[in-house]
Amino acid sequence: MSSRKQAKLVHEGEYAAEVEVELIDSDEGWGPYLTLEDARKLDEVRVALRKGDVAAASKLARVFRLTPVAVNA
Repeated sequence: MSSRKQAKLVHEGEYAAEVEVELIDSDEGWGPYLTLEDARKLDEVRVALRKGDVAAASKLARVFRLTPVAVNA
């Protein structure tokens, strides 16, 4: 069994968050797996962004505000 760090993106409304998680590779079953703690962290960030609580999400992840790009035809 081995593990590696990876950034996962969470998108809610006008925000996106980059959450650092640890993926666990295993020879058994489906993989890679998230730790329970990291799965909860992803959920907390998603809920905070859904509520518009950028401060709470920023404690667990890097948060970005998304702006649409207008294309002039």
